[in-house]
Amino acid sequence: MPAQRKEPANDLLPSAFPEGWYFVASRKELEKVRIVRKTWMGTEIVAWSDENGHVCVAEAYCPHLGSDMGPSVGGRVRDGRLVCPFHGFEYDTSGQCVATPFAPAPKAARLRVFDSHELAGLVFAWWGIGGRLPQWHLPTEEPDQDGWSDLHIWTPRFASHPQETTENSVDLSHLRYVHGYDSVSRVGPMSVDGHVLVSDFDFTTTRNIARIASTRLRVSARTLVVGLGYSFVEVHEHTIGLDMRLWILATPVDGTLIDLSVVSQTGEIRNPSRWIAGLGFLPVRLRAPIMNKIMASFERRDVLQDVPIWSTKSYRSRPRLARSDGEIMRYRAYCAQFYPDLPAAAGDTGTVVDLRSAADG
Repeated sequence: MPAQRKEPANDLLPSAFPEGWYFVASRKELEKVRIVRKTWMGTEIVAWSDENGHVCVAEAYCPHLGSDMGPSVGGRVRDGRLVCPFHGFEYDTSGQCVATPFAPAPKAARLRVFDSHELAGLVFAWWGIGGRLPQWHLPTEEPDQDGWSDLHIWTPRFASHPQETTENSVDLSHLRYVHGYDSVSRVGPMSVDGHVLVSDFDFTTTRNIARIASTRLRVSARTLVVGLGYSFVEVHEHTIGLDMRLWILATPVDGTLIDLSVVSQTGEIRNPSRWIAGLGFLPVRLRAPIMNKIMASFERRDVLQDVPIWSTKSYRSRPRLARSDGEIMRYRAYCAQFYPDLPAAAGDTGTVVDLRSAADG
């Protein structure tokens, strides 16, 4: 009997922390708790905002004598400055120590600060491999908020990698098999322009809205992927006449776990095509907020269907693909640019080259 070729037990993704912009906190959370303290990209960080709204995302430890400056050990914000609980050193949002209780502020006392960017009330910070400065930026145009609901944010934590979760944006066949969507079809080919990937597709699905009757929804979705930590989905539902926004924000925690923040927002529903399903029986001001909660519950269901697969799957750098798998290898070639510290980035051989060459074969 001929010997069977064995698959590798577990290929490894190039790095647990791909370069890019990753979610830290919402503006609303910062205003509520004053200091956010978390493990982010394998690093302990704090984030806060000064009185002018400037946000600082910095390493959590004081450069003076190393105290943790999170709120659980006494770190606090006073007059827009982060105050160390150990000796009262004060840091402004540039990261510079600007005051101490007993002596002039030492110029050398400066926090390690991460470049940050706020979009639609969501705060992101740049993770550069080897400490590199931002090589590209998130969209700068703020989404119009007139008539839109507040953001709904849900963040499950599980073992995975942002390349794996973001791959769902181009893996259309799983929408049929895992989530039960019908008539899933790509609208034009996936496009890649540097760090930006766009994937357009349509589908239909049946949902129970307002707990009255099942409604057949016809959906057009455009996914804008900007690095592996930022996916923005614009959704138009044709049956009701409903517009939604989704942000799918995968953020590595410690090299094994990720936080997957699912952020939703629903546009104003003035003249729904379906009166009951479109909540036409409610005042206009209540429709979008309530519909946003309903749609967020559907997103939660879909994510919870994916989590057991994401958290247990074994990565395959050279998957044995079927024709229905579409553009997965083009997506993986796109991902290679976010691992610039690998030998392949200089033309050597390695996992990243495997991803690129597999896209051609």
